[in-house]
Amino acid sequence: MKKFGLTLLTALIGGLIAVGGYKLFESKRESKLSFEERQELHYANNPVPNVVSSTGNPDFTQAAAMVAPAVVHITTTYPGRTGSSGYGDPMDLFEEFFGMPRQRQQRTQPPAQATGSGVIISEDGYIVTNNHVVVDANKIEVQLTDKRTVEAKIIGRDPNTDLALIKINEKGLPFVRFGNSDEVRIGEWVLAVGYPLGLESTVTAGIVSATGRSTGIIARELQQRQYQQRGYPQSDEEPMLNTAVESFIQTDAVINKGNSGGPLVNANGELIGINSNIMTPTGTYAGYGFAVPVNLVKKIADDFIKFGRVKRGLIGITFTELNPAMAKELEITDVNGLYIRDVVANGAAEEAGLKEGDIITKLDGRAITSSSDLQERIYRLRPGDKVKLTYKRNGKERDVTVTLKEDTRAAERQAEEDKETKRSATEIYNKLGAGFVPANDAKKKELGISSGVVVTQVHQGGLFDYFNVQRGLVITHINGKPVNNADEVESALGDSERGIVRIVGVPQRGSRVELNMPIEY
Repeated sequence: MKKFGLTLLTALIGGLIAVGGYKLFESKRESKLSFEERQELHYANNPVPNVVSSTGNPDFTQAAAMVAPAVVHITTTYPGRTGSSGYGDPMDLFEEFFGMPRQRQQRTQPPAQATGSGVIISEDGYIVTNNHVVVDANKIEVQLTDKRTVEAKIIGRDPNTDLALIKINEKGLPFVRFGNSDEVRIGEWVLAVGYPLGLESTVTAGIVSATGRSTGIIARELQQRQYQQRGYPQSDEEPMLNTAVESFIQTDAVINKGNSGGPLVNANGELIGINSNIMTPTGTYAGYGFAVPVNLVKKIADDFIKFGRVKRGLIGITFTELNPAMAKELEITDVNGLYIRDVVANGAAEEAGLKEGDIITKLDGRAITSSSDLQERIYRLRPGDKVKLTYKRNGKERDVTVTLKEDTRAAERQAEEDKETKRSATEIYNKLGAGFVPANDAKKKELGISSGVVVTQVHQGGLFDYFNVQRGLVITHINGKPVNNADEVESALGDSERGIVRIVGVPQRGSRVELNMPIEY
């Protein structure tokens, strides 16, 4: 009997080890899958029965029931601004003209908030939304349909497509199944789901009005950002670089402020796009909404997980979209296609033999009639991928295989931004008008802190002087980063967002001072 019990126990332990090992193997295997492959695996193990309407009329109840639980409400918080109450105060004139200093009273505005929507795409908490919903936020909160609120972190942002991937630490969440935006047809029914105008979860219906639509809104936002970083260009300067990719699905389903980042789904409840923007003369719905195609969403989300950034392949050309007016200007007969104006030296197109004046008519056998068609399809690929381009030269149509090259401009722009950040950090450091020494162990123990620098000097005319920061204050964090010496102070200043330096100080044990200092004052 004892021998039988021992055998049974051994079998049970072996079974548990086998099951545990299998689960671990499955978990590791799943982490290497794309989001679409994860969804297919889930539905293979958990099939969903098809529900057919009992009437001959369109019925979106099943689609709404499938999608709504996976659509979340996103609230973003931005740091408040701190300034003196002297702005606009007539007494400031005395200081300006007669040099009469007076005690300024600080006025701190409350942190600003904005809202948007997002769609869960995996059971472990990955959420797709718009870049403009989360950019510059220092706190992102996600409210689930069961009213739970959890904080989210940004996995990646892509300003070129207005997409972002965020994550919450939850398991077993409902998610929306991916569709195929290449199969979207003009006139088909669609649903938009989100949290518009401060309302709770809202579902609206409409049709697909157009595909491959470009509105210019992303390009304008990117240009504005470049202006802020580089300053407005003079007429003789190099023009701003346009890296925007716009190939929207247009719909007349009602979309308003707050819908941004929410899903556009077909009648089967499959995700076909992420609602991004509207075109309106009033600021609210006017019949024209635009969503980023889901096939682009899949690629970008997977890139963030696999590479930490978007891997963009380039053909290496600049081109003009043809139409009758452009054809007349170029003195050619073709009115459809993309006219190559320039070929980048050592780029993929040059290596494939493409030349200025060639007209691209097809990509992988599919007709290309607009710039948005080409840009969206190429953006879905990566460096090293091959595409077949059909082009016209001297009236004859030819085919060529092009191997995409990496977008080195992204690395160059990042290097420029890093250089600018370093320079800005040094400039901000100097603007503080202060000196720092590391807080010693005795001081840290006295205040109950683990990091800190002591303010040893406050120079007249600097930010610290302006905001009446006293010598002896121990600063523990700048822009959310712990600081222990002057170099760390300078490094942390490089993360100042929206022109605000966020400082946390400890004057005595148990007390805390928070300052939000505008860099320009």
